[in-house]
Amino acid sequence: MVLEATMIVVDNSESSRNGDYVPSRWEAQSDAVNMIFSAKTQANPESSVGLMSMGGKGPEMLVTLTTDFGKVLDGMHRTKIRGSTYLATGIQIAGLALKHRQNKSQKQRIIVFTCSTIHEDEPSLVKLAKKMKKNGVSVDFVAFGDLDPDNTKKLEVFSETVNSGDGSHLVIIPPGPSLLSDHLLSSAILGGDGSAPRSGEDGVGGAGESGGGFEFGVDPSADPELALALRMSMEEEKARQEKENKAKSEAAKEPGLEGIPEEGGESQPLLDPSGEAGSSGTAPATEDTKDKEGDADKMDTA
Repeated sequence: MVLEATMIVVDNSESSRNGDYVPSRWEAQSDAVNMIFSAKTQANPESSVGLMSMGGKGPEMLVTLTTDFGKVLDGMHRTKIRGSTYLATGIQIAGLALKHRQNKSQKQRIIVFTCSTIHEDEPSLVKLAKKMKKNGVSVDFVAFGDLDPDNTKKLEVFSETVNSGDGSHLVIIPPGPSLLSDHLLSSAILGGDGSAPRSGEDGVGGAGESGGGFEFGVDPSADPELALALRMSMEEEKARQEKENKAKSEAAKEPGLEGIPEEGGESQPLLDPSGEAGSSGTAPATEDTKDKEGDADKMDTA
């Protein structure tokens, strides 16, 4: 799987208190953050995830890039709901955090949750998107909550500008009975490696998304943990089969023992066709040996 460094930016503005999402906008984000961390680190143990907020008095770095799930949980627990959002500043700080990642071979990704009004104008967002694209940073948006046309248009323009090789995604999730994490599990953000994102049932949509059948025959919205476990199991089985096939091919290349001759040349039969002892058997008794045996018997009787 892809080796990534992912910064998650959560919306902790006053708008996140609303309860139009189950159980609330903030709790829905918290559940989705936990699922994203698990999905990224299980897909590749060397991938790392960081966390920051963009509400209150300004963006705040909660957790730098880490593989410790406990730090992410603690960061969400310490976050206070207050103020408004600073989307552009939050993305810029997240980009700086990714730039200073320890493992430079990790691909850079930012996942932004936004559920409140976007105050930045479109030209400034386009400029920021071009900067992120130049630095090789993919930006995913999870838009929910305040979904007025002005907000969605700004996000669509940003996503189209920053997108490079279908590396960035925009997922718009209207209110509904399903959890936010359920929608994400079947979206292109986590299912872009082959699983079909779900759309239409609850109005979920995104740039370039299309509906389809459920992978493994399991509805991710009904049991997201089972769907993720099945996907990981399939990848592990595929890796195991590839390892076995490689071992078999290497074993086939090793020389066998059939063509190696035995020591002393070819084996000789003990008897020749006439019934006499062969060269490899015991030599036949001659007249001289018989006379010597007879003399020995006479000496013994004497």
